[in-house]
Amino acid sequence: MITVEHISKSFRVARRNAGFAQAVRALFHRQYETIQALNDISFTIQDGDMVGYIGPNGAGKSSTIKILSGILTPDSGSCVINGRIPWKDRKAHVKEIGVVFGQRSQLWWDVPVIDSFELLKDIYSVDPAQYRRNLEEMTELLSLSEILKTPARQLSLGQRMRCEIAASLLHDPKLLFLDEPTIGLDAVSKIAVRNFVLERNRSHRSTVILTTHDMQDIEALASRILLIGKGRLLLDGTLADMKRRFGRLRRIELEYVGQMPELPDGIRLISLKSAAGTGGQSHVVLEADTEQIPISEMIACLSSRIELRDISAADLPIDETVARLYQAYQI
Repeated sequence: MITVEHISKSFRVARRNAGFAQAVRALFHRQYETIQALNDISFTIQDGDMVGYIGPNGAGKSSTIKILSGILTPDSGSCVINGRIPWKDRKAHVKEIGVVFGQRSQLWWDVPVIDSFELLKDIYSVDPAQYRRNLEEMTELLSLSEILKTPARQLSLGQRMRCEIAASLLHDPKLLFLDEPTIGLDAVSKIAVRNFVLERNRSHRSTVILTTHDMQDIEALASRILLIGKGRLLLDGTLADMKRRFGRLRRIELEYVGQMPELPDGIRLISLKSAAGTGGQSHVVLEADTEQIPISEMIACLSSRIELRDISAADLPIDETVARLYQAYQI
């Protein structure tokens, strides 16, 4: 169980203007600015939960993860994970956490992957029987059998990320931090990673905290979302809660023949494209506010003025929903 109460963290950052003269001046009279990375953050995460920790760049996500993993000490507040304070009981704490950074590697670059795994086994003092069992499970679920003897530098990005995930789980951590785990991966590799994380959570009840800008990862994995912005926790709820904030908005796509009439209130034009050689048939994307105009009323209004050939309606894409959430909180 993770309990975070009133955590705050600030940093002093050196600032100076460009130029050699300014660089020399900064040697003797350095100017600093205080950045409030976290401001009174509180939340609780139960064992076995899968949580998406989202926010724009600079929101405070990395600072939070570093405090939870014991790398940083907060200025104030408390954090207890499975009965331990991460930065005070760091050695015992890190034995129970696994971390995957999409842009950093824990594999040794020039040696075969299996050698990195063996070294991690010794670092974490993993029981040999437990190590063999976990290695066999990871090899099967992540399809690693053909790449274990390959140096990390010769792996593709997708292969390396599968190995990174396996490396973080060899010691059976109770808590898994995933920081951009699918960054740069192709569609097949992304699906494989997502399915593995879901299976791991189901079979081992591992607690997963996912920080990512890929909202499809959030939609596929997270049952709960924490939104952070400018160091403050702005939203704590489910993906459905977040969608309900913009649930009245629908994206409408139409194929039609004729001249698009003036749109009634509650409908906004997103894009319009006339397809050459299709008898004047055009394609338009609209956004409808269903609180102002129901979908049925909108269709009836348009069909009385143009010839509709095809129509589809859907919720706003998850990426756009999150972007609008950021705008609503001015972050």
